[in-house]
Amino acid sequence: MENILLVINIILAVLLVLFVLMQKSEGGALGIGVSQDNFMFSRSAGNFFTKTTAIIATLFIICSLALTIVSRDDLTPTSSVLDKIEENSDEAPKIPENNN
Repeated sequence: MENILLVINIILAVLLVLFVLMQKSEGGALGIGVSQDNFMFSRSAGNFFTKTTAIIATLFIICSLALTIVSRDDLTPTSSVLDKIEENSDEAPKIPENNN
């Protein structure tokens, strides 16, 4: 199951990159300088690539979360990091006193 989700996640990542690269560049340096009229209701809002990119991004996030949940069972910690630090601090040598 984990391998299937991993393959699907990789395919979705490649598709996401391709759809972002195929979108028409409208300039504006990542939306900076766009007027208020074009911000929410522009003609590109209904564009096929925009909708498909949003769907693929949503599927990618869902697949990533599912992959994390599935692989979480393999990562059961045997001990805490703080326990290891406390064990190591007990073994540290003491500083000898100066008898001068």
